[in-house]
Amino acid sequence: MRLELEKRAEHSRTMAVLSPLLALVLTLISGAIMFALLGQDPVRALYTFFIEPLTASWSLQELVVKAAPLILIAVGLAVCYLSNTWNIGAEGQFTFGAIAGSLLPIVFPGFESPLTLPLMLLMGIAGGMLWGAIPAFLKIRFGANEILTSLMLVYVAQLFLDWLVRGPWRDPEGFNFPESRLFSDAAILQPLADGRMHVGALFALLAVIAMSVILMKTLKGFEVRVLGQAPRAGQFAGFSRNKMVLFAFLLSGGLAGLAGISEVSGSINQLTPVISPGYGFTAIIVAFLGRLNPIGIFIAGFLLALSYLGGEAAQVSLGLSDKTTRVFQGMLLFYVLACDTLILYRIRLTRAYAPSGKEA
Repeated sequence: MRLELEKRAEHSRTMAVLSPLLALVLTLISGAIMFALLGQDPVRALYTFFIEPLTASWSLQELVVKAAPLILIAVGLAVCYLSNTWNIGAEGQFTFGAIAGSLLPIVFPGFESPLTLPLMLLMGIAGGMLWGAIPAFLKIRFGANEILTSLMLVYVAQLFLDWLVRGPWRDPEGFNFPESRLFSDAAILQPLADGRMHVGALFALLAVIAMSVILMKTLKGFEVRVLGQAPRAGQFAGFSRNKMVLFAFLLSGGLAGLAGISEVSGSINQLTPVISPGYGFTAIIVAFLGRLNPIGIFIAGFLLALSYLGGEAAQVSLGLSDKTTRVFQGMLLFYVLACDTLILYRIRLTRAYAPSGKEA
């Protein structure tokens, strides 16, 4: 006997809409079980994880700070996934965008002008696009699997960053700590209010609006959807698959690079060996939880940002490991994909037969 997935002739539109909510409920139930197994009160643990961070006076700004890079990256990834292009390396594009954008304030610290910050942002976008272009080129030229190449480049970018801050870009006045010099005032994204919330939040909002218009109102958006849903029809319409792969990687890489330099310039103000808690990977969950729709991604971004704040609160209040956040995020992605799969397919139990035709 074996389990098979059989495609449904029709699928429920209602369930397609409710699927993310069902995945969230299943995640909460699984989380409660996990906390109970860890010897914690499930109700108190879930309150600490999802409600307590919202009660603090600083929580709203911190929520926006953590949601902005997730939304920026996820909007770009949505274009990839809608076009059936699988960019799993946004974390590396985020990192390389931060590196490229930090070149000016680190290598040329005396360059302080109104052009400093705009140039940094443009260089960050270009850095992310460059890192995204590598798996796109390998896919187009050699047929290499973009999932593997984009993922492996994440670790190349992270190791490159680690080498830079421990070597040529280490702050000469930093007491030998592995970190770059602090950015000058001209190289810092200005806060929108008293606190840590900065202009990077506006970039995320603009990306959501722009991508909504592109996907729903332009020929390029139509091309993205056609090549993702019916590649043969797209070919007959004259759409190039290779050009779409390049476009999707450049767009998602550029947005990830913008998120990277915004995070460094707006929140950290220098390069360190670790500049991301895993935004590039978490953004994959955000994209699917938001149904690959920019508006849905905007909402999902805040939900996943809350998981970061909740993880920090759980470390302080309950003494739990920081890996708890990753477990929650992993369960959420699993349930989102499982629910979506069961909407389109039904599980069928079949008998397995030996090659000779006799029943095994």
